[in-house]
Amino acid sequence: MRGALARPARVAGHGRRVTVRPCIVASLGARPWLLRAAAQETSTAQAVAAPAAPATKPPSTAPPATGELTVVVPTKASDSVDEPEVAEEEPAKAPAATKAPARTVSQAATARNLVFVTSEVAPWSKTGGLGDVLGSLPQALAARGHRVMVVTPRYANYPEAIDTGMRLDIMGAEVGFFHHEHRGVDWVFVDHPAFPRPGGIYADKHGVYGDNQFRYMLLSLAGLEAPLNLPLGPDGLYGQDCVFIANDWHAALVPVYLAAKYRPHGVYERARSVMAIHNLRHQGVFPPSTYASLGLPADWYHALEYQYPPHLRQGSYAEEGRSVNTLKAGIAVADRIVTVSPGYAEEIRTWLGGWGMEGMLNARGPVLNGIVNGIDDSDWNPAVDQHLPVNYDASSFKAGKAACKAALQAELGLPVNPDVPLIAFIGRLDYQKGADIVLQAAPWMMSQGVQLVCLGTGTTDLENGLRWLEAAYRDQARGWVGFNVAMSHKITAAADILLMPSRFEPCGLNQLYAMAYGTVPVAHATGGLRDTVIDFDPTGPSGTGWTFGSCDAAGLMHATGLALATLRDYPKDFEGIQRRGMERDSSWNGAAEAYERIFEWALLDAPYA
Repeated sequence: MRGALARPARVAGHGRRVTVRPCIVASLGARPWLLRAAAQETSTAQAVAAPAAPATKPPSTAPPATGELTVVVPTKASDSVDEPEVAEEEPAKAPAATKAPARTVSQAATARNLVFVTSEVAPWSKTGGLGDVLGSLPQALAARGHRVMVVTPRYANYPEAIDTGMRLDIMGAEVGFFHHEHRGVDWVFVDHPAFPRPGGIYADKHGVYGDNQFRYMLLSLAGLEAPLNLPLGPDGLYGQDCVFIANDWHAALVPVYLAAKYRPHGVYERARSVMAIHNLRHQGVFPPSTYASLGLPADWYHALEYQYPPHLRQGSYAEEGRSVNTLKAGIAVADRIVTVSPGYAEEIRTWLGGWGMEGMLNARGPVLNGIVNGIDDSDWNPAVDQHLPVNYDASSFKAGKAACKAALQAELGLPVNPDVPLIAFIGRLDYQKGADIVLQAAPWMMSQGVQLVCLGTGTTDLENGLRWLEAAYRDQARGWVGFNVAMSHKITAAADILLMPSRFEPCGLNQLYAMAYGTVPVAHATGGLRDTVIDFDPTGPSGTGWTFGSCDAAGLMHATGLALATLRDYPKDFEGIQRRGMERDSSWNGAAEAYERIFEWALLDAPYA
């Protein structure tokens, strides 16, 4: 049947003929029989592709599996797709920290087909924590035995991704798919001329791109079509028994299309959707008139409509503050909702952190959970970090960090003095991350006889603030405007204290990196920072850092003062804080187990919509 509907097309630059197929939902309403037949044909194709190795173990028939898999963390950055191998002289290494230990990864009781749909995935595309999470969590789930696909835009020519030759007609747009298999994950890149841009991923110096709604509508539909159309690896098609994980507003239409355009016609009846919120502030808000371009049935409009309250209606798209809110729709329709920390899951249900969605999130509170992110300990591991002049681990961190501090001081032109506390700030220079609070507190810090190193890029006024800081305190402060991966690793290893005065922080990764490197975080008690930075208690002793409740310069100075007093007057206690941070398990395996519970809960109930 598909042969009769398919039309051949010449794809520029590939030098061969490929097939452009209509996507499964192309004829919704006009020819529902086409959808059913296509679904049946897809199921047949799946069975033919891998008769001896089904993609999943059905929950009702598969016996619980047990067993463990030993995974060796790569000891070279070149073992990962993140870093090219560079021939250079090996720096001196600490004696006990030349190789990362093997760790045991337990296997999931039931293997699932998991499909992540995301606008960013490191190392190919990244503007913040979303890219880091989607570059690591799928690998952790694959290591536990799941079959995992990540669908993301092809913003540039990624040499490792191979053209599959598959072309689909999605809402009148011809979309291609490129594939790269790495660490057990199928990385699928959606190809369309709307994705590559000379500026940033979402915006350039002139502002956000005017076609972002169209771009991420294509991504959402491509993410739903990929399991039905792409035969990947020996197991072939993923098929219809999938759990879709839609990440932030860019993929929030996945649960909407799943419920409005696929399930009503017998496609993906057993599939479930999870809406993952990494940052609620960004919601994908567009004029009400754009609803018609989404290809959804007319009676689904109210799932997307959002009416701003009177005090927020300035600049809204229509009278009475009406708009189309993409993330709101995903929250309303998804089978489960997950955020990146338990603390953030609580905050977004209040007016202080809900960004207008608190009512909707409270209504769906029973299916809302928070899971703290992990870190990639093959990349962020002082025992094997190739960016460091000296490697170290929990048994040698005192000497290792002292060597890293001396090297950084020399590299940045600061006085080399092991007794001067080194304080760091690494992050975006914007309102959320509290860079302005650091600048307000900087004169007090300088009076305490410390060195302050800041790294980041962002708004012009805060970038100029870093320039002022360095000019005003030449012997104590350095401000690196821009971002440099190697320098971020060096600063994290060299610093005694890391500042994180974020006004809100869904999870935060820098505090996890800092603790892994024996650097003590001082953080605002919000979101994931509250979950991961435990206040020092000398009576235990216990704790991994200090937090402050008043997010202003006074609160930051108070908590930093406690950290400095402990460092100078009670060095053994400070070393205990460092050691507890380094011993904390921040790997992705624990987070992956928690996500598996979310998937199981989603599958226990009938589809929500």
